[in-house]
Amino acid sequence: MLVDRSDSRPLHQQVAQALRTQILDHDLPPGAPLPSEAELSARFGVARSVVRQAMAALATDGLVIRSQGRPTLVAQPAEYRRLVQRATGLFDQFAGRGQDLRTTVLGLRADEPPPAARAFLRTSESLRLERVRLVDGEVLSYVRTWLPAERVPGLRAEQLTDASLHRLLTDVYGLRPVRGRRQVRAVAADDALAGTLQIGPGDPLLLLEGETTDQHERPLEWFAAWHRADRVVFDIDVTETATETVRMDTPTATATPAGADLERARALLDELRRVLG
Repeated sequence: MLVDRSDSRPLHQQVAQALRTQILDHDLPPGAPLPSEAELSARFGVARSVVRQAMAALATDGLVIRSQGRPTLVAQPAEYRRLVQRATGLFDQFAGRGQDLRTTVLGLRADEPPPAARAFLRTSESLRLERVRLVDGEVLSYVRTWLPAERVPGLRAEQLTDASLHRLLTDVYGLRPVRGRRQVRAVAADDALAGTLQIGPGDPLLLLEGETTDQHERPLEWFAAWHRADRVVFDIDVTETATETVRMDTPTATATPAGADLERARALLDELRRVLG
């Protein structure tokens, strides 16, 4: 497991990424002790100072717990749960549990939607809303939402800072989100998503895509939300009369970045299986 010295990344980043992958894949389960600095130094063929830098980065990410004079332990993951099949948004679900959900609006502008959104909304005149969601100070997801412009006249970005989009649609515009379809896919973070979600390029994400109609069965929103797979768990309620269908499609060439290896694909598939039970 020696580092690749032809890689442009610093050695400590390579070591941290290798250990991060083992932790997220549960090869190193929560509570397990990590090898000593000397063992990791020999394993990766690097100086102990490089290992210490890597450990510091993992501790900053909340993946390990370091204590003076004791072995470094894999931290218990801080998982936040959301119900996939509910029409209510993330804000209302988390607020109902007393968790502090914050929303930063990155942008709100008129823009032509992608083909899937345009087909559902039945218009090319839409608003593109981009937000980052944080819970208890941790970045959890990046959300891109498309809204039919004619149905939300005068909508402003400041109305959505630390606020619920669905609640605003109901209270201000009389448009109540009622039903829709959702799908979950495991994808790898590209450079832009990695920077926004404070993770590494290629790290696993859970992509939730959906469309929502209002109480009049008219199209209201189309969205894509990328969630950190190490922080968010999707719950699915199953009843005797409900039918849950899980379809696993072959990933397209755009689902993972160029150069993604077989182990990364397996890790993403395992993560999706874990989420869907």
